[in-house]
Amino acid sequence: QVQLVESGGRLVETGDSLKLSCTASGRLFAKYYMGWFRQAPGKDREFVAGITWSGANTYYSGSVKGRFTMSRDNDKNVVFLQMDDLQSEDTATYYCAASESWPQPDRGIVRADEYVFWGQGTQVTVSS
Repeated sequence: QVQLVESGGRLVETGDSLKLSCTASGRLFAKYYMGWFRQAPGKDREFVAGITWSGANTYYSGSVKGRFTMSRDNDKNVVFLQMDDLQSEDTATYYCAASESWPQPDRGIVRADEYVFWGQGTQVTVSS
């Protein structure tokens, strides 16, 4: 069992940067592939970024690639999402999640149903 708690979300302006954190409790954090998803009002939850167990490989959706960077620190049981050049369309609740599945070599794990543990979410609002 893994408990995930996100933090760092807040109101920012277009072009600003923001760093989200997700702290995990429980054992064997390093065995989980981790992902970030987001959900805007009235929209489906969508994949944002994923990272392999050691942090050696990261994957991003096309809408955030080049602007967002995901990383992890297994010693501290935490994953991060650095978000730069934020736009209004990035406004959403951001969730981190843990998966036990094996990632696809070209895109990681993008399906929400392949993640077994989820945090409660943190709100990011980008004002224009």
